[in-house]
Amino acid sequence: MRYDLTTLPLATLLPAIVKAEDMLARLDERVLRHVVADGFRERGHFFDAAGALWVGGELVHVEDLVLHDARMDTRTPTHELTIAHAVLRSRRRLWTADPSWGLEPAGLAVLRGDVGEAEDAIVPRSTPAEIMEPDEQQDEEDDFGVDFAEIDAILARSDKILNGGIPEARLPTVDIEDPLALIRDEDWDEDERVESWRAIIREADLLPAALGAAVLFDAWERIEPLRRQHWLGGLLVSAYLRSRGKVTSHLFCLNVGLKAVRHDRRRAPDRITRLTAFLEAMALSADSGLKELDRLSLARLQMELRLKDRRSNSSLPEVIDIVLSRPIVSAKMIARHVGVTSRGALNLVAELGLREMTGRGRYRGWGVL
Repeated sequence: MRYDLTTLPLATLLPAIVKAEDMLARLDERVLRHVVADGFRERGHFFDAAGALWVGGELVHVEDLVLHDARMDTRTPTHELTIAHAVLRSRRRLWTADPSWGLEPAGLAVLRGDVGEAEDAIVPRSTPAEIMEPDEQQDEEDDFGVDFAEIDAILARSDKILNGGIPEARLPTVDIEDPLALIRDEDWDEDERVESWRAIIREADLLPAALGAAVLFDAWERIEPLRRQHWLGGLLVSAYLRSRGKVTSHLFCLNVGLKAVRHDRRRAPDRITRLTAFLEAMALSADSGLKELDRLSLARLQMELRLKDRRSNSSLPEVIDIVLSRPIVSAKMIARHVGVTSRGALNLVAELGLREMTGRGRYRGWGVL
């Protein structure tokens, strides 16, 4: 699939481009020099992960995502919560890697799940089509041999990726659980679609950073490279802004602004309307980030006033750090982070005067609004 950029109406998009570029620059400059920058970055991961599910039509509560990430779930995790946690982990991986890593073939292979860490890898039992025989019966020893061969192949591909190489194309496989391809569409060539999208990056580099990011996001929505990880497009656009040097202080939270844009504008048949909506979403995300910095700065100032005349080994500074780095915290999270009992964590919360956000008698949570 080809995404045409030859008829891009720059004059019509110019006001939205100027506003988005200005807001992104202001946000990046403030985060670079702000005292709560670390907490702002970590909180942004949670808000953007929940926003990615919201844009996709699913609802995930931020407090559930925080507790699930801390492995302190109050209930059985839902399928949507598991996806939101995958978005959260992908954002963290993109932030810790080089700015352009996620846009390269090796980085995309890891983010797509072709190659990853052992805890993230789920290897389906499949057999190459060219060697599979329906009447063939294998004993337990052969099964063990196939298992070890699959593990060796995964380790070899992982070593190649870590050394900067490009993974080789896999042999066509037949999924034992879906032999008729009722779930997996064989005609949907993800590799070809991803390469078509990556080809647009070179053309987007010739445009202003904000417009280039909007073009890449619109192309992702039109081409639909991945069937089960459509949320990855917003993360790659944030990585693109970072690689262009537009937002280097943190991984931009595009989905926070997309939530405020109407669905009919984001999915409009007219490309000018869609690009304008994406540029407005960037400006709204940046404005939301500036307000979040103000809230965190004020909350930090108020909590630090309670540190006056405290002993030097007080645990309150550590509690302030975790409160500023999470949208919501529980007594168990504070106890684990500080190294005190749950009763001691409740005493620290009372000393700081944190606001209770859940309104419940059990599984209470505190945070900064």
